[in-house]
Amino acid sequence: MPDSVYDQLLSEMLDGELPPGAALPAERQLAEALGVSRPTVREAMQRLAHSGLVEVRQGGATIVRDFRRAAGLDLLPRLILRDGHLDHDVLRSILEARLTMGREVAGLAAERGGADVAGVLNGAVESLAAQSDPLARQLEALAFWDHVVDTADSIVYRLLFNDLRAVYEPAMVALAQVMAAEVGRIDRYRALAEAIIAGDAVAARQAAAQLLATATTEFDTLMRHLEENTQ
Repeated sequence: MPDSVYDQLLSEMLDGELPPGAALPAERQLAEALGVSRPTVREAMQRLAHSGLVEVRQGGATIVRDFRRAAGLDLLPRLILRDGHLDHDVLRSILEARLTMGREVAGLAAERGGADVAGVLNGAVESLAAQSDPLARQLEALAFWDHVVDTADSIVYRLLFNDLRAVYEPAMVALAQVMAAEVGRIDRYRALAEAIIAGDAVAARQAAAQLLATATTEFDTLMRHLEENTQ
């Protein structure tokens, strides 16, 4: 029940029904309106506060905060898929972030890994090449990047990657069309692996940017077609 109350209130915040600055009803009123107990409401409110989505002010008033300024990356899974549909603006932001992050992670991996990771990176590329199913390729591509992030040896990039992966995995089916071109470019994965193994940070960054730009370009093309068909 706390999950249900949390989800309902969160949805209303994301949809603008509970805008930033709005005061939530008291626990008793919410419990009566939702048909649940006050402890259930209290637990849901504690989760919202922990996520930075509400602020309990002096006097007991609970105020809705602007999730764009207060929330963390853990909110992205709720933002990218809304009522079963992809939010295109959120997806664009994610693709932009992964392009920037991936480029820098690849550079660090080249500086810190080199020939020591030849086996694992080449093996990951061959596993990707062996797949023909688009979803299976997405999983293998994710495994390749997991190795690259490990090689970069950065705890911040590792945690950011974990958050983006948590967003990406539930949306893989919906993203199949956008990602198909990227995960099918085995030559670009191989070029990136070779640059990292060679310890060439400049080439690794360039290869990563070229690879990850594929999905961004595919997304822009898809959006342009959608806009043309709706005119």
